[in-house]
Formats: sequence, C-alpha cells, structure tokens
Amino acid sequence: MSDGAIFAKKPELPLAQHKFAALNGTPDQRKEAMQKLVEGIKLDKMAAFYSRLVAEGVLKEDKALTAELETASTAELAALDKKVEEAKEEHGDLEQNESCIHRAVFLAQIGEDDKAHEAYEEILQRPTTTLNQKLDIVFGKLRLGMFYYRPQLIQKEIDRAHELVNKGGDWDRRNRLKAVECIWRCSQRQFKEASDLFIECLSTYASPELMSLADFVCHGALACAVVMPRSEIKKKVIDAPEVVEVIGYIPNVSRLLRALYECKYADYFGALAGVETDHLSVSRYLYAHRRFYTREMRIRGYAQLLESYLSLTIKSMADSFGVTQDFIDKELARFVAAGRLHCVIDKVGGVVETNRPDTKNAQYQNTIKQGDLLLNRIQKLSGVISI
Repeated sequence: MSDGAIFAKKPELPLAQHKFAALNGTPDQRKEAMQKLVEGIKLDKMAAFYSRLVAEGVLKEDKALTAELETASTAELAALDKKVEEAKEEHGDLEQNESCIHRAVFLAQIGEDDKAHEAYEEILQRPTTTLNQKLDIVFGKLRLGMFYYRPQLIQKEIDRAHELVNKGGDWDRRNRLKAVECIWRCSQRQFKEASDLFIECLSTYASPELMSLADFVCHGALACAVVMPRSEIKKKVIDAPEVVEVIGYIPNVSRLLRALYECKYADYFGALAGVETDHLSVSRYLYAHRRFYTREMRIRGYAQLLESYLSLTIKSMADSFGVTQDFIDKELARFVAAGRLHCVIDKVGGVVETNRPDTKNAQYQNTIKQGDLLLNRIQKLSGVISI
C-alpha cells in the first residue's frame, strides 16, 4: 500500500448522503437513494452499519442479507488480524503501523465506528507513527465524524489536521483538508469562510472520496452566491473552468448565479426555488440552513434591484421578480422592519423609495460617541490619580 493511498476513503461519504436523501427527499429521490444505499452496504460488507439502519427503521431487515454481511465482514476482519500478527513477527514498525491502519479502515468501512476510533487513536499515539500516517489517521477520524455527523469531533480533528499539516504535510493533504473544511464551513453556515476555501482549492480539487466535483461545485457555488460581490461571482465562479466543466449537472445553480449576475430577477426566483428542492432540501450539509439561505438570497435580490433606483413602483418590482404585488409588499415590509433593507414603502402611492444609509455620517457619529466615552474614562482616571 502506498503511503496514504486509502486511509481517507472509508466509510464512503456518499452513503451517508443516500441515507439522508432516503429520509428527506422527494418520492423519486427516496427510491433512488434507498437503492444506492443498499448497494453500497453490500459492496462494503457493512454489517454493523446495516444493523444500525434496521434499528433506526431506515431499512427493513433482510435476515439473509444480515447473515451474508456478517459472514463476509467476520472473514475479512480475521484475515486482517492475521496480517497484523505477521507484520509484528516479520516486519518493521512502518509495516506494522500500515497493517494496523488497514484493520482500522476496515472497521470504519463496516460501520464499527467506536472500534475504528479506538484503533486509529492507538496507532496515532505510537512513537513510530510517521507524520504522513498521522495525517491519514486524522483524515480517517475526520471522515467518521462527517459520516455520522458529530460536530465536536469534526472540529477537533480539523484543528488537529491543521497542526500536523503545518509541521510538514504535503500539497495533496493540504488541499484535501481545504476541501473538507469548505464543506464543513458550509454545514456550519459559515458561508464567507467556505467561499474563500472553495476558491482556493477549486482549481486543484482532487478529493472524489469527499464528493464528486459537481457536488463540490454545487456547495461552493451556493456559498459564494450568498456572500460574494456580484462582479467576483462572474470572474471567480461562473467563468472558472472547473465550474464550466460540471455546471451542466447542476442547472438550477447555474441559473441562479447567472440570473443574479445578469439581474434577471424572475429567473432568479425560479432558480432559487429549484435550488431549494434539488439541493438544499436533500443535502445533509445544507438542509438545516435551507430557510436561512433562501431568505438571504431573496434579500440579496431585492437589495440589488433597489440599489439601482431612487424609487420604483411596487408593481414594477413585482413584475421584475415574477410575483404578486401583495407578496412584494409583505416581503419588503418584513425585511425593512428587521433592518435588512433600506427603503420606505408608500402603500398609498404604490412606490418604494430607497433610503440608503449615510455611512460617512454614521462613522462621524460613532467617532463622536467613542470620543465622549474616552473623555469620561480619562476624567475618572484623573480623579483617581489625584486622590
């Protein structure tokens, strides 16, 4: 086995996504996801994972399949145990560590996550474990955390991976870490950080074990859409060769980006609805933020249109977005009240007037306020010193 060749590849993360889609997708998505989930379980002899899904009610038990999986996984684990013993008797420390890592990877593969964590940690603490082996073990533990979605463990292993990479990790491992952290930041609603990481590693993305390039572009592009300036979206995302290569597989994301850049707001709203159905509602990383995301993107669309005018009619604005005047009126009223849009609605006149904040005046007032606080503190301090 070449150093670090397979350590981060088990368990297969797409299986966790199939499980999520089987529970949260549309009827067609659920059917397809369930089929792929069972196929993956059979392929990787995932006896423990299959038992867990049966206990959770995700799958109905097939006793013949249970017996088949248990027999296959037990046999392969016994073979790996034998190789570990042989390595101890006949080989050096490097080979011993590699055979033990193979065993830990298989435990992760079949769904014995607690045993896999223990095995990984034991090897990690050995003085004979090389830096690259330590990094690959951390990636293995990180992968388990992402597969079963354990946030504290994920953050802990990301921090640990950064420490090891800074000690001398190679380019491949550095890039893999950026890709993993990009998706993790998306799942934590840290879209600015995720967009920066996405742009950094997009041109050198080589982590199919994390997700396909199309799925990675989907998550990264959606993060960019909500935080990146409009001009940069065109330059860094829409026109990026890697995005162009796969954008056909995620048409609603493509429509969303182009409609935002080209100010085609009716198409923008239609694409946003498609993104919510096809991606946000079935992505295990973005599902919890789907309402937040669609709200922020609506605000972004409204703000972008309002920036171009001193005033415009409610009717023209409704027509631009392809919605009713009542819908626009309620939406704007809600976002204006929350301080998210700077405009005034004249319902009688049927007009929306922009009310851009005076940033220079706000900075001046803030300086005066801070200056008053500083003078008060100086006066109090001088009084104390005089005493």
